[in-house]
Formats: sequence, structure tokens, C-alpha cells
Amino acid sequence: MKKILLIEDDLSLRENTAELLELSGYEVITAPNGKVGIETAVKNVPDIIVCDIMMPETDGYGVLKELSANETTKHIPFIFLSAKTEHREIRRGMDLGADDYLTKPFEEDDLISAIESRLAKAQLIAKMGINEAGTPTSEEQMRTLHELKNFFDDNGEEFAFKKGEVVFNEGNHSNNIYLILKGVVKCHKMDEDGKELITSLHPADDFLGFTSFLENIPYQESATAVEDVELVAISKENLKEVLSKNQSISFELMELLTENITGMKEQLLQMAYSSVRKKTAQTLLQFAEILDKKKDEPIKISRNDLASVAGIATESLIRTLSGFKKEGLISIEGRNIKIIELQSLQYMV
Repeated sequence: MKKILLIEDDLSLRENTAELLELSGYEVITAPNGKVGIETAVKNVPDIIVCDIMMPETDGYGVLKELSANETTKHIPFIFLSAKTEHREIRRGMDLGADDYLTKPFEEDDLISAIESRLAKAQLIAKMGINEAGTPTSEEQMRTLHELKNFFDDNGEEFAFKKGEVVFNEGNHSNNIYLILKGVVKCHKMDEDGKELITSLHPADDFLGFTSFLENIPYQESATAVEDVELVAISKENLKEVLSKNQSISFELMELLTENITGMKEQLLQMAYSSVRKKTAQTLLQFAEILDKKKDEPIKISRNDLASVAGIATESLIRTLSGFKKEGLISIEGRNIKIIELQSLQYMV
């Protein structure tokens, strides 16, 4: 039976997560803060560690740093579990040598999957006798998308765009691939009638601007900042060289792009077949998720952008929003929309 050390200062979450892991067949030992967590790890030497970041005594970064310097514990797989979702905070954790990063609230399956994959990888490394001390950042050593993003962060050219500014236009030479550090970017095209259609929304930590690596194909859509954004860019030729040396990253990137295509297909189906009310509800929920808004935080977005993502006329969207407001599902103040009855909107979808 594999042993997991869970370091979490929230008593309720610690107990619930421990119970979940025990039901999944793991032996679980717990610690209420980072200081106790370090002592427990050295004493018990678990097979894997799941650790919160914001804790008293010693935070998660301190725990990872301390254990990475200890000969007994430095090879233990380490997963961060935190409410922090800012790109640079995630990068910081991965740069310190963490194996994975899950944000709260998390899905049970995601946690179990992350633990299983990291344990399997550790077992394979042990059999092969590979030493994985530290987080590699050179082109020849990268193994995961996290490390590829670190490479973008360390070596990419930085750009900043104000809300509404164009990152690139459809038809421009596709020389760069971007990684979004902060903010949200929308990709969009114009139809025959000059109407804008938003094809996708990209939050922080998303890649942007992929076209063919084999042919000099221009960007097939435009990209515009929905809010102030910061990006880093790597030339397509540079990225192509990196991927040619790191097959495992190529496969992970293919999987990511496949998921993106699946999401776009689902959005197109929604636009084609859903009712106006369902489209409007789903679009509000989508923007709330992408913009990382909680229930009591307003969504500040143009009606045209909402209508474009939903695939309906702006006038129809405005009428539907008015109906939602009368029903008490949302509140509207100027351009701000606040979701009041989240479950009711989710039920429509």
C-alpha cells in the first residue's frame, strides 16, 4: 500500500481529502502545517506528498525547498494543492521542482489521477536508475508541458497588450507561438456579413497562435486582449527545434491541442442547436470560468463579445439577459453582470 503525506492547514479539507485517499486504497498520514509536514516527511518517508501552499509556520514553497535539500526526501514526488491560480505562482512552484499543481476546488478524479501518474513515473524512474534532481529548463532536458512553459518564461520575448488591443490579425505571418502570463485573450474571425465570431477564449497559462509547423501558413484567426494581458513569445522555428528533441512534450502538446479542438467542436454544436436561453446561460458560465470570477464577482464584458461566443444576435442576447434579470438569475449594472442563481443557469445547460 502506497503511503501519502497530506499537508493541509484546513481541518475540514484535510480530513475529507484524507478520507477520499484512504477509500482509494492509500495509507494516509497528515500534517496541519508546513513545519510539522517537514518533520513527518523525514520521519515517515512517504511515497508521495500532497501539500497546500498558504500555511502557517512554513508555507508549501518552504516545505518543498527543505525536503528537496534532504538526501532522504528529495526524490519524493510532490504535488501542490492550492487556491492560487496566478500563472507566476504556478511557475514558481514548478521551478522549485514540484511534479504537479492542482487548484482548489479540485475534482476527486483529478487528484487521484495526478497521484497515480506521479507514482507510476517515480516507479519507472527508479527502475531505470534515472536521477531527476531539480527541474530541467534546457532544450535537451524538458519532459513535460510545465517545463516547456518554464522555457517560454525564461527565454521568450515579453509583450503587453491593453484591453481591446490586437495581439495578431488573421492573415499575419505566424512567426511566434505565445504563452499567456496574465489576462484573457479572445480568438475571432469575421463571417461573410462582417459579423465577428469568437472561436475560443484563452486564460492565463494557455498557449496561443499555433499554425502549421511544416508550411508557412499565416494566422487563421485574429487574437485580441479581453483584458490587460502579458504574454511571452517563442519563434515557431525555435519551438519546432525544442519539440524535435523532446518527444514526450510533443505528445503532451498534441493531447492539449486535441482537447482544444474538442472544446471548439462542442461550442459550434452549442451555437448550431441550442436554444437562445441555453446559449446565453452557457456563455455566461463560460466567461465566469475563463475570467475566474466567483459567484459574487461581476463579469465585465461587452454584449457583442457575449453574443459572438453564444452565436446569437446581440439584440437576442440583450432580451435574454433582461429576462434572466427579471427572473432573479442575474443582476445587471451597466456593463457588469453578476450571477445570482448559479445552479439555475447550470441547470439550463
